[in-house]
Amino acid sequence: MVKQILLVAFAAVNVLAADRVVGANASLEINAGARSAGLGGTILAVEEDILGMTSNPYQLANTMETWAGFSHVAYYEGTQYDYAAMVLPLGDFHGLGLSFSRFGADDIPWIKEGEAIPEGSEYNTLSIADYIFTLAWGKRFGSLDMGVSFHGLYRELDQTGWGFRGDLGARYRLFSGLSLATFLKGWTSSAATWESGTYEYSSPELYVAGRYDQPISYFYGTLSLLWQSAGIFHREDRDLDWDGEVRGGRLWDDPGDWFLGGRAGAEFTFDFGLSLRGGLASIGELQSWTAGAGLELSNWLKVDYAFESHPVLSAVHRVSICVSPGLFMHPPRKPTVIAPSATQTKASSVSELEPTEEGSQIEKPEEESSGGVHWEE
Repeated sequence: MVKQILLVAFAAVNVLAADRVVGANASLEINAGARSAGLGGTILAVEEDILGMTSNPYQLANTMETWAGFSHVAYYEGTQYDYAAMVLPLGDFHGLGLSFSRFGADDIPWIKEGEAIPEGSEYNTLSIADYIFTLAWGKRFGSLDMGVSFHGLYRELDQTGWGFRGDLGARYRLFSGLSLATFLKGWTSSAATWESGTYEYSSPELYVAGRYDQPISYFYGTLSLLWQSAGIFHREDRDLDWDGEVRGGRLWDDPGDWFLGGRAGAEFTFDFGLSLRGGLASIGELQSWTAGAGLELSNWLKVDYAFESHPVLSAVHRVSICVSPGLFMHPPRKPTVIAPSATQTKASSVSELEPTEEGSQIEKPEEESSGGVHWEE
């Protein structure tokens, strides 16, 4: 009993000694998928994007097939972000998701203090990287989709570190075409510990999002409008992201500024599988515009591309691909309509004869057959 009390006391002391920071485990904030990136980063409102599973666990409620996705992003000065994810169906409107990612840079010149700068390329190099593993689960309850995810992070910088975060997400379908979503980031708090003994944490944050879909038969497709809010609980650290102004104040402090700190996107999906996208990563900053496109090459293969502009830094290009091994090996069955034959429409038995008032029998008139439908591979 004494041992348990000491452990609890030790944990409490560590929590009190932790440094509150903005963006602990910030690598978890990176938008991996090209689809959501092309839509201004409105990942909470995007459906069926497994590469956005880190910030959108409720979408696993729609898992009907096994899918795997891969994404690659090249950032500035050789920094790269690679992401891989897989979703597995556990039953009707019930799924499990796994993902692994690496964000870092390689071949960084490293010279010890006091040493002379070597000539040419004869110098030591080092790598820095964050490795993230995510486990997520989602399930549908009537019109409500819910999901929970847990993330573990291992960091290799000048010292090693470990991080952890738990998230909750939900979406409710108000009526056909309109849905609202919410995301509680870091309900466990987002905590990190370093080799030096330093502890950091970020408080939980809440977001809301909305999506509206409208079929447009004249253009043979569907238009989707997406919106995602800035954080509701506290001001986010975005003052250096775009033009140096502080954006993203609390909703109750300045509703207009809070709205401008959100994200917006639009997508038109043609019936033949092509999607065109555009958005704003910050509604109040036009230079944060994004664009992208996606193509469903087959029912088991999807390819997406996104372009993200920036007023100061270089533009970012994203490419992602999603495949379904199950649909590739076992394509869905297609219905084939069989035209009725003459023997199907002609009466050929006594049972098809009707008696007359005089007791004689006449043949029933032929009826048009609706044909038949059978399934074939």
